Amino acid sequence: MVPADSELEVLKALWERSPQSARELHDALAERTGWAVSTTRTVLERMRVKELVVREESHGLAVFSPAQTKVEVLGESLGHLFRNVLEVSGRVPVSAFTGSALLNDAELAELERMLNSRGRG
Repeated sequence: MVPADSELEVLKALWERSPQSARELHDALAERTGWAVSTTRTVLERMRVKELVVREESHGLAVFSPAQTKVEVLGESLGHLFRNVLEVSGRVPVSAFTGSALLNDAELAELERMLNSRGRG
């Protein structure tokens, strides 16, 4: 499933540090999203239903973790874009992402492997 932009914001925060409570996520995201705490909770619940995040209890507090790694989510999103939107056939180059602050070299290699080992989806 390709996450919405708001869901990607939450996932990026969770990939950086996980697990986190709804309040911790709200505090981490508030400046760039402008969300109210209730909005953060609503987005998290929607993501839980979509199986984008996992909710667990820790010391009586609900905490959230990403259900997939960032490479898995990016692989699905980019694969959808390249194959279904741009109609790219053949190998997908990931060299355009080498300057990304989100991905290290090992993750780039894994992303390239995922994108180029899949069928046409």
